[in-house]
Amino acid sequence: MIPAIGELTLILAFILSIIQGTLPLVGVWKNKTTLMNLAVPTARAQSLLILISFAILMYSFYINDFSVLYVASTSNSQLPTMYRLAAVWGGHEGSMLLWVAILSIWTIAVTLFAKNLPDSFRIRLIAVMGLVSVGFLAFILFTSNPFDRLIPAALDGRDLNPLLQDPGMVFHPPVLYMGYVGFSVAFAFAIAALLDGRLDNAWARWTRPWTTVAWAFLTLGIAFGSKWAYYELGWGGWWFWDAVENASFMPWLVGTALIHSLAVTEKRGAFKVWTVLLSICAFSLSLLGTFLVRSGVLTSVHAFATDPSRGLFILLYLVIVIGGALLLFALRAPNVGLGEKFDVVSRESFLLANNVVLVTAAGSVLLGTMYPLLIDALGGGKISVGPPYFDAVFVAIMAPGLFLMGLGPLAKWKKASIPEIGTRLKLAAVISVVSALLVPSVLGKISLMAAVGVFMGAWIVSTTLILLQNRIKAKQLASVSLLENLKNIPLAFYGMLLAHLGIGVFVLGVTLVKGYESEQDLRMEVNDVAKIGDLAFVFKGAQKIQGPNYISSQGKFVVTEDGKQIALLYPEKRFYPVQGATMTEADIEPGVFKDLYVSLGEPLEKGAWSVRIYIKPFVQWIWAGCIIMALGGLLALLDRRYRIANKNLSSRAEEVF
Repeated sequence: MIPAIGELTLILAFILSIIQGTLPLVGVWKNKTTLMNLAVPTARAQSLLILISFAILMYSFYINDFSVLYVASTSNSQLPTMYRLAAVWGGHEGSMLLWVAILSIWTIAVTLFAKNLPDSFRIRLIAVMGLVSVGFLAFILFTSNPFDRLIPAALDGRDLNPLLQDPGMVFHPPVLYMGYVGFSVAFAFAIAALLDGRLDNAWARWTRPWTTVAWAFLTLGIAFGSKWAYYELGWGGWWFWDAVENASFMPWLVGTALIHSLAVTEKRGAFKVWTVLLSICAFSLSLLGTFLVRSGVLTSVHAFATDPSRGLFILLYLVIVIGGALLLFALRAPNVGLGEKFDVVSRESFLLANNVVLVTAAGSVLLGTMYPLLIDALGGGKISVGPPYFDAVFVAIMAPGLFLMGLGPLAKWKKASIPEIGTRLKLAAVISVVSALLVPSVLGKISLMAAVGVFMGAWIVSTTLILLQNRIKAKQLASVSLLENLKNIPLAFYGMLLAHLGIGVFVLGVTLVKGYESEQDLRMEVNDVAKIGDLAFVFKGAQKIQGPNYISSQGKFVVTEDGKQIALLYPEKRFYPVQGATMTEADIEPGVFKDLYVSLGEPLEKGAWSVRIYIKPFVQWIWAGCIIMALGGLLALLDRRYRIANKNLSSRAEEVF
């Protein structure tokens, strides 16, 4: 009975989303106040119904209701409660319901925090979000109903994929989807602006905080997924250029370009057409990622669906949404002004160049991701485009963009002077060159790639600190203390500094772990010792451990450095009887400067095991950089400009870059 209520609420939400997406638009067009007033209540009602439906599905998992086909397919009575609830989005149907549930959260947020937008604009904004909901609710109801019944009910479930039975499953998908789906708000702002004919500084300021929140969540979601892969898959990788990883990375790249483009539009009134196009592209790439995961065209640990009819539905929806948005863009864009002029050497030019780099990088990832699929679809057979392509092409494209990160914020708006920029950057250049020579020497191996990577990371960090120093000098008053001067600087500026510092830390982490990691694959018997540099790994044997729904062989390793014990590691090899699957659970001793990483392979004769040992220098800097980036984005939201009434948002923008 309860699952039937969940399905009914979805049907009602679908009907309300149609009303939300159509009648208010007609009301604006015909100037019918009654129809316009439907926007907010229908949006809130359909969002509430979706959340009720999601809660009912979660309750069905909690009580092990195996009369629901989806519950029986992805859960099991022995599954720990935490993973049983996370199993709600552990399969195709539930993950799509999570998608619309998060969209409903964004919709409610828009109705609550966008009250002071002009009425016609706000109504168009909410209506566009309703139309987005229509497509996904239709997809769920007609092809992916999570409340389909199983008669008679199964005695027990098939269990959740053992690879997903991890705390990462609890956090990674919801946070990633908050970012993924959040770009629908930026998309809705862009479409509403095109319909309203209003593309000005105020529109950019309205859009910017919503885009920043989505970007911050997507940054964290990608970081959580990377960390999860690092310790779960058992061979120490943190990024694999998997097609579905790429599907989340492409919106992040375009979203990063969008944030910077919005800043220029807000401050200078330039890039308006380009900014709208980026808003459309960011959400389009999110939809493309949904197509890749749900269509069955990919084989991946992230891909759930194998039904071609589902893929066809999403592809059709993709064509309608992207095609309709681009058609509207083509019709309205020629009427948009170009904004204020600027010189070739100016902050606007550097930001535009960085935008081009980010979009080109996203294009290179898109090409490498889609090319094998297109060749296969055309009958050319299956080919693989792997890390060698992405590492070579992506890095070559992004290197100039990282360099421009140091130039752009230090250049003046409208017109800048190359000698003046050079004077400001002398110290940063010296620090970066010295770092590029010194760090590889200290780590014992000098290579061109390591030197370039360290130079770029040091360049970003040092130019960011110089930018802060210059800003303090510009704001400094003789009668005011340093602390007061720091307080007078907008929080959005500090947010930008943090985000850029995060990029620098990330680049240093990637460079150093790829250039200086060590690994050994070996056979170890009890009390055997593996040595890597000054470290010794002593294998103390393995014992059987009974888990809640698995049987584990748990190894024990004592790690010493110069004879002193520094870590105990307990890697496992787990067997899940319900699915008959064996999983590797690595154990890691994390550190600021290096990780000690051990995973068990297969059991061998005489109590021996195959063992894989890694030393991962500075790998934690990768995720620390991502967290710093996201914190920068969230800090920017606290800026006073985003807390004042929107009726004043067309006033002069403070300089935050």
